[in-house]
Amino acid sequence: MNQAVDPVAQRALSINLESGVYGTFAEIGAGQEVARWFFSVGGAAGTVAKSMSAYDMKVSDAIYGKATRYVSRERLEEMLNHEFTLLRERLDESRGPSMRFFAFADTAAAMSHAGNNECHAWVGMRFQHAPRSEPNDVLVHVRMLDPGNSRQQDALGRLGVNLIHACFNQAKNPKQLLEALMQDVGRDRLEIDWVQMSGPVFAGVDNRLMALHLVRIGTTPAVLFDVDGKPLLAADAIRKKRVLVERGRFAPVTRLNLDMLAQAAAQFAQDTATPETTAPPPGAAPAPQRGGIVEIMEITMNNLRDRGQVEDADFLTRVDLLSAVGKMVLVSDLGPFHRLADYLAKRNVDKTGIVLGVPLLRELFNESHYRDLGGGILEAFGRLFAHSVRLYVHPTRDMIDGRIVTADTLNVAPHLTHLLRHLLANGLVRSLPYEESSLRTYSSEEVRSRICSGDPSWKDLVDPAVAKIISSTGYFGAHCELPQ
Repeated sequence: MNQAVDPVAQRALSINLESGVYGTFAEIGAGQEVARWFFSVGGAAGTVAKSMSAYDMKVSDAIYGKATRYVSRERLEEMLNHEFTLLRERLDESRGPSMRFFAFADTAAAMSHAGNNECHAWVGMRFQHAPRSEPNDVLVHVRMLDPGNSRQQDALGRLGVNLIHACFNQAKNPKQLLEALMQDVGRDRLEIDWVQMSGPVFAGVDNRLMALHLVRIGTTPAVLFDVDGKPLLAADAIRKKRVLVERGRFAPVTRLNLDMLAQAAAQFAQDTATPETTAPPPGAAPAPQRGGIVEIMEITMNNLRDRGQVEDADFLTRVDLLSAVGKMVLVSDLGPFHRLADYLAKRNVDKTGIVLGVPLLRELFNESHYRDLGGGILEAFGRLFAHSVRLYVHPTRDMIDGRIVTADTLNVAPHLTHLLRHLLANGLVRSLPYEESSLRTYSSEEVRSRICSGDPSWKDLVDPAVAKIISSTGYFGAHCELPQ
């Protein structure tokens, strides 16, 4: 594209021509991809105080301190701290009264010559929204998807320009700021899968909602939250782990949801037991585990839309309740099970277990769900089970005759019976144990219905911690419209 009419170049030029904006560029790993835009469009003397690339590790350590990992959030924050502090120390007296200072930094691992490395970057902006104000930060993690090094560098440069421009023009609307980051880059080139905003201009921002917005606008297929509701980088938190996922609405999370997960965890641990344990990567939060297994409750965007649209308050409610029972939460727009398996495989999980009930297993054998795949249900199942995935299936009661249906006794279309038998025989689909007298089959919708009708028995169907929060906050009681 001709840079003269490239919108990214126009944004860089507008920053160069804006009086009162002055700062430093520090880039490691993929070269001076962001600074290059500001120099090439002209007028950089009014914007750039310094541009540098501490590419050699020893040089980088001498400036920013020794690092265990060079492409990490920790290194990014060290760069921002160092550069912004120097900028103010050296220039505050002469330029501070009239300038809004900034420090832009990125540390990236673009595609190597061998082409087998993880291609990602940490990108950050520290900036003043007014002269001599306390600084604000926007930090993002990016997965670079282009097949070649030069293309990755170009995409990273475009993202950096957009970030700088958005911080100075859209900081008062954080969602718009996020939406601006991918302009004229391409959703097929970059994935932004983590964000954090802080500082006085973002004082009212809930970073959980910013993470949700990344999924809502399609810059990432999923975001992961820790047991305290804090957004995590999935690539760090679940890397080389055995991961057990339960999919559902969780509005609210029920005792049945927790029982299913506990039963599946016991079976999954037995099926995947190894003598080795994997330590979390440096700087990563320890994941909640049962027998070395990371347990995650996944809410899909379709389930968040079960009342028509994704409402922030409803999302926060579900995360709060899952946090109350000590569960991590994955919010995704993945939909089909094979897409979930693909997502986890790209985050280098060790083995994956998925917890579901018989009704959902029956839906997996509905061929109409796979019309978009050339290989139909066989392609979908091939992609699902190609990544050391097992399904753990909780039984149900037949609504007509009351008999118990398990994965082993489920009837599917006659021409697919052999496929189900193959999966069962190879341990890829496992029936969870049950006691007939105590088998639970209720849903979140039934719990909400009892709450709305004033039936106190709903408390028996949820964990005491969940019941306490619902009772004290009025969750699910103020608006009793149930999905049709």
